[in-house]
Amino acid sequence: MRLRSGAFASCCLLVESLGVALFLRGFFPLAVRSLPRREARGDPPAEPVPPGPGMVSNWTKIPPPLFKKVVIVLIDALRDDFVFGSKGKQFMPYTTQVIEKGTSYSCIAEAKPPTVTMPRIKALMTGSIPGFIDVIVNLNSPALLDDNLIWQAKTAGKRIIFYGDDTWLKLFPKHFVEYDGTTSFFVSDFTEVDDNVTRHLDRVLKREDWDLLILHYLGLDHIGHVTGPNSPLVGPKLREMDNILKKIHNSLLSKEEASLPNLLVVCGDHGMSETGSHGGSSEGEVHTPLLFISSAFEKRNGPVTQPELVQQTDLASTLAVGLGLPISRNSVGNLILPVVGGKPMREQLRFVHLNGFQLSKLLQENTPAYEKDPGYEHFKIAEKSHGNWIKLYLEGNNSEILLNLGKKVLKQYLEALKTLSSSLSKQVAQYDMYSMMMGTVIIIEVLLLLLLSVPKAMSSRAEFEVPLSPPLFSLLFYLMCLMLCAVHVIVCTSAQSSCYFCSMSWLTAVGVMMLISALMCGILSAIAKIFENSRLPVKNPVVSSSRWSEIDVLILAGTIGHVLSLGASSFIEEEHQTWYFLINTLCLVLCQELCRNHFLLKECDPQHSTTGRQNFDSIGEASECKNIDIPAAGNSKSGNATSSAEFIKGSDKWISLASPWIILICCRLLRSLNQTGVQWAHRPDFGHWLTNSEHKPELSFLAAVSLLMIFFLVQRRCSLVSKIAMALGLLGVYSYRAAIGNVIFPWQHDSKDISKGITEARFVYVFVLGIIFTGAKDLLKSQIISANSSVKSTGLWEVYSGLVLLAALLFRPHNLPVLVFCLLIQTMMTKYIWRPLKFDAAQITIMHYWFGQAFFYFQGNSNGIASVDISAGFVGLESYVEIPAIFLTAFATYAGPLLWAIHLLCYLSSEVSRNSASVGHGCFCYALMRSIPVAVYIVLVTGLRYHLFIWSVFSPKLLYEGVHVFITATICLFFTAMDQNHSHRVQD
Repeated sequence: MRLRSGAFASCCLLVESLGVALFLRGFFPLAVRSLPRREARGDPPAEPVPPGPGMVSNWTKIPPPLFKKVVIVLIDALRDDFVFGSKGKQFMPYTTQVIEKGTSYSCIAEAKPPTVTMPRIKALMTGSIPGFIDVIVNLNSPALLDDNLIWQAKTAGKRIIFYGDDTWLKLFPKHFVEYDGTTSFFVSDFTEVDDNVTRHLDRVLKREDWDLLILHYLGLDHIGHVTGPNSPLVGPKLREMDNILKKIHNSLLSKEEASLPNLLVVCGDHGMSETGSHGGSSEGEVHTPLLFISSAFEKRNGPVTQPELVQQTDLASTLAVGLGLPISRNSVGNLILPVVGGKPMREQLRFVHLNGFQLSKLLQENTPAYEKDPGYEHFKIAEKSHGNWIKLYLEGNNSEILLNLGKKVLKQYLEALKTLSSSLSKQVAQYDMYSMMMGTVIIIEVLLLLLLSVPKAMSSRAEFEVPLSPPLFSLLFYLMCLMLCAVHVIVCTSAQSSCYFCSMSWLTAVGVMMLISALMCGILSAIAKIFENSRLPVKNPVVSSSRWSEIDVLILAGTIGHVLSLGASSFIEEEHQTWYFLINTLCLVLCQELCRNHFLLKECDPQHSTTGRQNFDSIGEASECKNIDIPAAGNSKSGNATSSAEFIKGSDKWISLASPWIILICCRLLRSLNQTGVQWAHRPDFGHWLTNSEHKPELSFLAAVSLLMIFFLVQRRCSLVSKIAMALGLLGVYSYRAAIGNVIFPWQHDSKDISKGITEARFVYVFVLGIIFTGAKDLLKSQIISANSSVKSTGLWEVYSGLVLLAALLFRPHNLPVLVFCLLIQTMMTKYIWRPLKFDAAQITIMHYWFGQAFFYFQGNSNGIASVDISAGFVGLESYVEIPAIFLTAFATYAGPLLWAIHLLCYLSSEVSRNSASVGHGCFCYALMRSIPVAVYIVLVTGLRYHLFIWSVFSPKLLYEGVHVFITATICLFFTAMDQNHSHRVQD
């Protein structure tokens, strides 16, 4: 079977995508689990048996509730410094007063990454640490089937009311007697999303027919996503939350009875980074305030102390004790002792014993050698001491000895709880190694096949024979299939833990194993052919005069260096520095090549000089054909036209020499726009300065100039209709940003009339679709009706222009210069570097890939989840719609690599002087450049799966790599579709 190199690369990437998906499913594991929920309820353990004959404790039931009514106010993205810092003192005076002088206990709850809403709600209500895969299913939360506080409360007959984020309704369906959900993903809504919660308060607080009230406010999180934590909108929102807390607290105090007090819990699910997003592991994202406010606590006296640091998972155990419920079986949290500190010693010991018994039981069910665990040993020692204390207590001993022994036992229990929780947290997940191994084998096989195919794929025909028949009908193929099936049976019948690959149907599993066998046979066949060709005598051997240029050495060294750097967590956190270094070095090498082309060759070899001049002079000729360069001279005299052309060619020479330095300056300016990574992300940058509300006029001016520059850089190859559509679309982009309050028009003095900008955004979408449709029409015409390279080139450029307009709409205003510099650098490199230096398709492809990676970070992205701008997914949407939101968010995140990849296709297709196989060469090189780091990184991550930073550093990067593979596969499919003309010529 004959395949073009582009089609072959696309098929390889599709197979690699399957391997990546299988690996991701195995790598992001299921969390530690106890019994199913329906079996979770059982008789609670009795108090430890006191030593001595006839001594029996009479306390065998769960202690009664400590609070009558509990109100949980969860303020999304509430950072600890919003309450305990200067903002809290300024904007939350009532809460600050309660913390400093009231009857309350305050602490800082530490959340584990990923710091996104759905996993954090799971952690708060189950006490378990959710798997990292929850960051993916956060957009579509399934019902929570694990044992949890809400289910326990409902089973015990508690009446629960909920208002707020509808994620709770998806996690806990049919658990609330009354509820009103609001969508959590429409981040442009700052007020209505909270007003829909608060409007129920007055009515509910007057009623007595509820036991647990949960309020989840989203406005602060939305403000952070759109404007950041230092926005002027944060203060009024905190003041609004303070007034709500004051109303709830006063209402609970007024209705308290002498028997049982009420409890108000204030917490956040996660914090926010300095850019206003979340998902990572920075201090601002993982530290949230946790307040317990009740008349049961002693009034604070003396100086304010630093809040204690607890785990977010501790809340589930503490609330279970407060409501008189069993602690969730899957909880790894510890009881927050000060909440029950006012109770008698016997009750306190009973509470911590119940917590310790639950943790030790969970340890037994997940650890074979649990008896040797230090936490379990400490718990047994504490339990024995507890029995001795009970003996003294039942004997009626009320001396100081009993009190001191009780404090000692309490301390022993707390140490045991801490050690047990730590042991369980370390084994919070079990990797699905079988699925990981199958995915890794597929990925490595694809990479080997691509590497072995390089000589044929990069030949002048870009076409080679893929030997399908020999592998599929060979004995080796069937032996490998039988061997893999045998391994599959053994693994799936002996595996103690659940395995995703084993849960597949036999037909699917056998299909995957046949694929692995076919790939292996194909690799062996390619190796055999290489050895066979090497033994054949070469007729008329020609000594190759080609040698490695500086560009080739840099490309090889840069690729190897980047791949090796993926094994270090610090290099992953600061990967942008690697790409900035590589493109800066590339610019310096290009400058050297240009100087050699214009000066050294002229002095050394007149023939080379003539060739160099011809190469450079061809710029003007090519640009006239493409309508991308110098405008026509008009009706001028012959002498003036000649001198003008000579002057233009002379000026082009110096512009060409200066272009690498101009690109370096552009890259330096872009680095100052957005600080990214981890080590220096907190430092102020030009983007932060622009987004400050005091600098809105400057931001507006920059956005307007950027949009004008985008138009002039893009319109040069568009048809008249597309030019008009582009101009109106860019005007609509500015109008959209003005509507939502990011920028202002010159005649505006303020931005009070802020809307969601839905009409303006949809106005732009019309022109985006129109431009892309116009380009698609030209492409279809060139592919089906007539193989016209000019029509095809115009169609590709218009598709590219439509994507640029979409990126302009989705980018935040301060990021529009990133788009301008992207277009400017592409224009300069096309006209003044690539054409005069006559690089081959592989070199140009790798340059595009490097610049695409650099622009991914110039946008402000990083290898942390927190840098994903989810607000881009809701531009022009009235409500959350899953597929458009995911597409828009992915496009906005990967706009840099995408635009450079499409520009590569435009450039290779427009160069009529190039080999007709250049598009296929570009597609193959692009697939290879993506496959090498993915394969190596997956092997590294497998080896480092127990690394300290596996969840905070390596796992987010793995998600980015996986998504990038899927996007690259789509790009290569587009390349292959545009390479159809070459196949027709080959067949002819």
